[in-house]
Amino acid sequence: MESRILVLDGNQRAALAVTRSLGSKGLWVGVGESSDMSLAGSSRYCSRTMRYQDPFSSTQGFFNEILDIIKQYNITFLLPITEATAYVLLQYRDRLPPSVILPIPSNDRIEMLADKNHLQELARHLQIPTPDSLLCQNRADGLKALDACTVFPIVLKPFKSKILDDGEIISTSVAIAYTQEEARALLEKRRDFSYPFSIQSFIEGEGQGVFALYSNGQPVCFTAHRRLREKPPEGGVSVLCESHRVDETMQALSHKLLHAAQWNGVAMVEFKVAADGTPYLMEVNPRFWGSLQLAVDSGVDFPYLLYCTHTGLELPKVNYAPPKRVRWLLGDLDRLYLVLKAPRSRYSFSRKLLEIFRFISPNRHTRHEVNRSNDLRPFWFEIRQYLKALKSET
Repeated sequence: MESRILVLDGNQRAALAVTRSLGSKGLWVGVGESSDMSLAGSSRYCSRTMRYQDPFSSTQGFFNEILDIIKQYNITFLLPITEATAYVLLQYRDRLPPSVILPIPSNDRIEMLADKNHLQELARHLQIPTPDSLLCQNRADGLKALDACTVFPIVLKPFKSKILDDGEIISTSVAIAYTQEEARALLEKRRDFSYPFSIQSFIEGEGQGVFALYSNGQPVCFTAHRRLREKPPEGGVSVLCESHRVDETMQALSHKLLHAAQWNGVAMVEFKVAADGTPYLMEVNPRFWGSLQLAVDSGVDFPYLLYCTHTGLELPKVNYAPPKRVRWLLGDLDRLYLVLKAPRSRYSFSRKLLEIFRFISPNRHTRHEVNRSNDLRPFWFEIRQYLKALKSET
């Protein structure tokens, strides 16, 4: 029977990397999204595009449509990219046909790592460095805890990136507050702070991530990257990153976490490395990450390796390539805009000029994440969506 793969969340850059990886191996790859077309669905490596109901509007409706797609196209391998679709599939996992492989761990394993408050407790138990944190159960707890905060900036971190609550998915985001007044305004205004969250000390340093694939609690491979530029600049999504050898200390810390969770699948363990070299655990992404294309370019084809570990195919040899850089061009453009409009108290005039120079003079070994000469349609799709978004804002 032909293996048929359905990649969800087609507008994610990781979905594009997965589609290119698996499709280039000659596998049948369908791409689903809550819109007619998507970033990954535009790729030459996509065999079919499917549209499903937005899981944010109805988790039950979304899952029922996924079941219809599985039946119609004989899907055998189902790969969610975001937490939103993964959580819905986990909730209804027992209703999936037995012929379908869902290559993500059980819900209790994911909760050990995806719940950032629980992760902090686990990390302290395992003696892994973490930022100083105050765990808050709700907005009222947080407003009281702010009275004890005397050093700013601070980080307000919801306990999950996506919260599944009574059939509804609520998106959250990490916020950085530079004053107590700013922190209070964020807590009072934003809905996601009515759920558990933490108040953390801000760690000045370089963002680094350890990428890992585990099979039944045992490591298959590791690789790593450095975040050279992020959006927003203070810390967030990587827009320019560089592969490098896995730091032994960070690999050991990552293994402590993933082994404790008896992990089975892919994960990215994120650290902030302070000036003194201490790697502080930020979070664990129990799914494919935004800069996945960098790992594939660096010789570690995580999508195909994951597929092999769950289908019984022989694992290909991992050939680590020399350090490479990958740039998300439009994300980097957004970052530059944020730097240029920031007050001079954060970015001086000379620093802004330097950032412009760095943007227009990339390293000659840098590859673009989305725009690839052998698969250009995703970039044209991204450009059109970007221009539409700009037009709607004006």
